[in-house]
Amino acid sequence: MTRHRPPHGHRGSGYREQRHERSFASFLRSLLAGIPWSERAEGKEKVTLDAPAGGVFRVHNSNGRTRVTGSQRNDIEVVAHKTARAESGEAATRLLDEIRLVFTETAEGLDLDVEIPRKWNRRGTAHLDIQLPRDMHVSVAAANGRVDVEGIRGPVRARSSNGSATIVDVIGDVEVSTSNAKVCCACTRGRLTARSSNGKIELQEHRGSVDAATSNGLIRVGLEELGKGGVTLATSNGRIVLELPERVDADVDVRVDNGVIRNDRPLGRTTKESNGRIVGRLGSGGPFIKLRTSNGSISLR
Repeated sequence: MTRHRPPHGHRGSGYREQRHERSFASFLRSLLAGIPWSERAEGKEKVTLDAPAGGVFRVHNSNGRTRVTGSQRNDIEVVAHKTARAESGEAATRLLDEIRLVFTETAEGLDLDVEIPRKWNRRGTAHLDIQLPRDMHVSVAAANGRVDVEGIRGPVRARSSNGSATIVDVIGDVEVSTSNAKVCCACTRGRLTARSSNGKIELQEHRGSVDAATSNGLIRVGLEELGKGGVTLATSNGRIVLELPERVDADVDVRVDNGVIRNDRPLGRTTKESNGRIVGRLGSGGPFIKLRTSNGSISLR
């Protein structure tokens, strides 16, 4: 019997299948090795500085949570919890070393910028915990992360483009804004301005004037004392709830385009219009209270 051998170099279909599987496995290994943020490195940095003579502290964090707390102290303590993700452990460690806290003295005070290099397959984060004197003027800007400010006895400005903002126990004018998250304030005193382009606004136990607006979301405000600047609340799509002190003197103007008005307070010189508007006076009249929503209800309590 004559045996036929395959031509030189021919290994058969089984060999081709094994070679294809090995090639595919190698391809997967190389692909997995380059997956963005597959490896992680962590570190902590602590910096203590003298409080600036100008009394102003500004911080900009491009990626991470920022918490600022006022206390009885004369210096500023910054603790940064750093995290780096990259395609390999070595790359993550290098990125962690490149996350820097940059302090700059200015005529007004002190600026802190968090420098975080970014590439398509790498990501760095720095969560900041900051302790400083209570009487400082504070400004916080965050691109991707929550902002919390507490215990300040001076003006506060807080802005987050992609994270919530919470202000608690502040005596001083407050400006707070978010792009895609909620705003919460409690136990504040002064002129309070709040903005959110796509989130709810909740303000509780406030003493002073309020100007709050959001494009999509609820606005709920609880006042313990009405300031001379009055109250202006406006939302495009959402309801408004305003809770006033038991005794208050104010002029009220409430308007709803598509919704209902619920009023639990006795209004003098009241005029009701067919287009969903109530104008009246509380007590002897005084600061203006303006409430507006396009789609939603308004409750005055």
